[in-house]
Amino acid sequence: MVSLNMERNEISLHEIKIAQALRLNSGKWLTHKQIQQIAGAVSDRTVRAKTIKFVELGLIDVAEVFPAHRYQWSEHAKRRNTAYLNRLDKALEVFGEDAVI
Repeated sequence: MVSLNMERNEISLHEIKIAQALRLNSGKWLTHKQIQQIAGAVSDRTVRAKTIKFVELGLIDVAEVFPAHRYQWSEHAKRRNTAYLNRLDKALEVFGEDAVI
């Protein structure tokens, strides 16, 4: 029997594409729309959910500006969450060409 309270540990293809969009544009502040355009075939809702997750994990920094928040890959991401980055890199390897943006 599967517990409904279990933490979801899977990394989705969309999550990898969003991370790649941010990593490949390291040092640039991007809006949700810009991340969505770079990642391709990812809904705005998914981009918003994953950026919140990445901020909580310490992987990206957020600038709370108007009219749209901006996000960038954090230069401290590896130090803040090495374990998650390792899982993300492994998932990128597994998805292979499907993860190319």
